[in-house]
Amino acid sequence: MERSVPVEELTSGASGRIIPVFRNIRRSVPSPRSVLRIFVFVHAIFLWFLLVLRRSGRSPICSKVAASSSPLASPRRRGGGGGPRKGWRVAKAEEEDVRRRRALAEELSMVHPSDKGDGGCRWETFVLLGSRSNALFCRSWVPATGRMRGILVIIHGLNEHSGRYAHFAKQLTSCNFGVYAMDWIGHGGSDGLHGYVPSLDYVVEDTGIFVDKIKLENPGVPCFLFGHSTGGAVVLKAASYPRIESMLEGIILTSPALRVKPAHPIVGAVAPIFSLLLPKYQFKGANKRGIPVSRDPAAMLAKYSDPLVYTGPIRVRTGHEILRISSYLLQNLKSVTIPFLVLHGTADRVTDPLASQDLYNEAASVHKDIKLYEGFLHDLLFEPERDEIGAYIIEWMKKRLQQQIAERG
Repeated sequence: MERSVPVEELTSGASGRIIPVFRNIRRSVPSPRSVLRIFVFVHAIFLWFLLVLRRSGRSPICSKVAASSSPLASPRRRGGGGGPRKGWRVAKAEEEDVRRRRALAEELSMVHPSDKGDGGCRWETFVLLGSRSNALFCRSWVPATGRMRGILVIIHGLNEHSGRYAHFAKQLTSCNFGVYAMDWIGHGGSDGLHGYVPSLDYVVEDTGIFVDKIKLENPGVPCFLFGHSTGGAVVLKAASYPRIESMLEGIILTSPALRVKPAHPIVGAVAPIFSLLLPKYQFKGANKRGIPVSRDPAAMLAKYSDPLVYTGPIRVRTGHEILRISSYLLQNLKSVTIPFLVLHGTADRVTDPLASQDLYNEAASVHKDIKLYEGFLHDLLFEPERDEIGAYIIEWMKKRLQQQIAERG
């Protein structure tokens, strides 16, 4: 397969609002003198930062850990610099934003507008305590009648939320699959600054907690894990842990973020430092129009007008986390052993379909499948052919369950 469409670098991932960091740097190749100046500048900032820590006698990271371990500390009352008053105001604003988003998430219909009736399923919303005592907003859809043949756990992509998958959930429940979905930290109705991900490892840990809860409440029911875009990267890393892998029958990845390149090699070198010094810094104004992630105009409009979809510019730490997890996964493709299905559109401009092909070629999994959709874009489950794609995923899960029965027999 040849790459027909260039992949944007260091993007906002599955959200479709592509906002490269340091875009201007890539317009020209810097001279050795320019590289030296940048290095000296960054080095000076780093030394200044160390000097400040030395004078204060403790690091802000240690201070946050100490604060969070106190029984009187609230996980939502953590401010930045500028003194206690400024920090309190920032924390208060974030709390109010979380309350607003959670109210919107609660009010959101659990049935897609294009669907008629409830689709023969029951649904509910609930809040789960995450790995750092943060509240995670979750949803579930289960068949109204009949025994569940399996459960699909959905981990959405960067900047979106679980409520966007209501139509897919109806398709699954109509085939007697239960569906559970979780909003990441900083996404949808969950705690955290909107669109900000301090660590994708937090999302991996929260995914493990979520699967634990689902398996405890549904003993004996086979469980699959689904991830889209950056959520696909999270799912792939979560499934690399034996404890989580042992609870799953397989994973499904759509447009996974397995290869993400910075706008310039210098960005990769300085990203860890900027991520430490200015984790929430944003490099560019919001882009609510975004690049095409679906060939369906109605799906595009619904996404970019959704108040629970983050449309602001990517923050430094979030961008660094995407680089970090994608680099880790690319270096460990051969260690993937879980059964998986990966789907990708060949015209995807957000994540690289060739990286999905690499996953398929290099993974050690005995059961693995790949499906490339010619000319399709990034949000496969929001393309005009969404029902056919959903049906393909359901048939793969059925096939996997039949394989397990045959293996045990």
